[in-house]
Amino acid sequence: MITLDRLVNVLASSGARLVCCPRSRDVLLRSLIVHDPTDTRVATGDVFLAVGLDTPDVAVRLAARARAAVALVRAPAPLEPTVQASAEEAGVAVVLAEPEVSWSHLTGLAYGLVLEGRETEAGRGPTDLFALADTLAATVGGPVVIEDQLSRVLAYSSLDDAVDAVRSKTILGRRLPETIRGVFAERGVFRHLASSDLPLFVAPSPQHGLDGRMVVAVRAGRELLGSLWVESDGPFDERRCRILEDGARTAALHLLRSRASADLERQVESDLVTRLLEGTGDGQAMISQLGLTNAALRVVALQAHVDEEQHAGVLLVFEHVTTGFGWSRWGRSALFANTVYTVLPMRDETPDGARSWVESVRAAMPSHISLHAGIGGPADAMALPASRREADEGLALHVAHPGSAPIAYDESWDRILLRRLRAIAADGRVPERGPVVELRRHDEQHGTRYIDTLRAWLAAHGDIGVTAAQLDVHPNTVRYRLRKMNTATHLAIDRPEQRIAMFIALAATDDEHA
Repeated sequence: MITLDRLVNVLASSGARLVCCPRSRDVLLRSLIVHDPTDTRVATGDVFLAVGLDTPDVAVRLAARARAAVALVRAPAPLEPTVQASAEEAGVAVVLAEPEVSWSHLTGLAYGLVLEGRETEAGRGPTDLFALADTLAATVGGPVVIEDQLSRVLAYSSLDDAVDAVRSKTILGRRLPETIRGVFAERGVFRHLASSDLPLFVAPSPQHGLDGRMVVAVRAGRELLGSLWVESDGPFDERRCRILEDGARTAALHLLRSRASADLERQVESDLVTRLLEGTGDGQAMISQLGLTNAALRVVALQAHVDEEQHAGVLLVFEHVTTGFGWSRWGRSALFANTVYTVLPMRDETPDGARSWVESVRAAMPSHISLHAGIGGPADAMALPASRREADEGLALHVAHPGSAPIAYDESWDRILLRRLRAIAADGRVPERGPVVELRRHDEQHGTRYIDTLRAWLAAHGDIGVTAAQLDVHPNTVRYRLRKMNTATHLAIDRPEQRIAMFIALAATDDEHA
């Protein structure tokens, strides 16, 4: 925590000065509130930021209502005598900032000083929400958990008194157990969080190992960012409800600041990964900027679907794979349309590590989201565009065969090549005449099995016995068919290049599932 004196001294360097101080400059500042004309509720905080208020008298009146120790107002000095008297009577210190100083600069300084200048007894700073959870737990007298809108744990207090089984499972699993989510859904808890900012008491459920708890929505405007939970034997009184509501507003500030910082980091990372995958710029320099090693790299392409909605799932995947500091994450990612591309440094030449990473992403997604993936071949910085194309083709195969493991190019290059050939054939870029086309037409018109015979004979490298066994016919039948086929069209089976061409033509025009 910081003192009023510390706040004033730092703000002075940005053109702000203390013009009224009816209390000691040693008063401690623990919380912060920003003026919001759209919020009719009375919120409280030690520092009142009068954003959008150019009249100090209104700012002082609202700061007094919020029980603030100091009001930060952007207005020219000096303070009017009547306003000075009102501030002294309310016990509100007033800091005036020059009108030329931006609110974004002032709020950034105030936020950093008040909220990030604190430490808990454990020595943790509040930037990751843990100190806020500790502070709230100590104030309201119960263990705290802060979750996002998908019931994933963001932070929790270190106060371990009266911890129930659900809290333990939630923290260990980093997510509210699905069975408990079902209980809360039946009781209308999530419906309440979606529509109300008032704290709600959730009654205990002994059969589920659930003690009572208070919950309140963490919201920015109309957007639900998450929820704040406190274990409790019964509903809170008015004082503790007010503390809980203030804590939710502070948590929202943390989450918005974290989101802004994360969005900036994601944008920088995404731009670098995009340039790498497009092959523009200095690949080695960008690899270094991204903090990746010079080991073999692979590109993984991911798509996720929620029922018929494509973008909701892929945005959730992108958020997951880009959450955390760069050094704590394995890969670096970018979002293109409805596909997430991640560059992974590999520990060896096999795709096993990439496949395990895909499975870890799948495990982190809600069960109703379907995930598909393609894994490009190993590459250095210069070959990443090729690895991306391979990942795209592996992804297309995985979408076509969703029950299989994620497709890795170096293990399935033959299937990918055949898929390319089929795409060419479907585009009309194969010869309209030739042995394969003519034999296929003959089968359709006369009910013969010439194409099956040619495919088996080519696969057997011309071995009549193997071909016959494959077709379950007599070798003489194979010889007879070959003679008749050569009558229907010129096979030239004695020429290696003709045999190769027929094999390719068959592969290009065969159905993918054949």
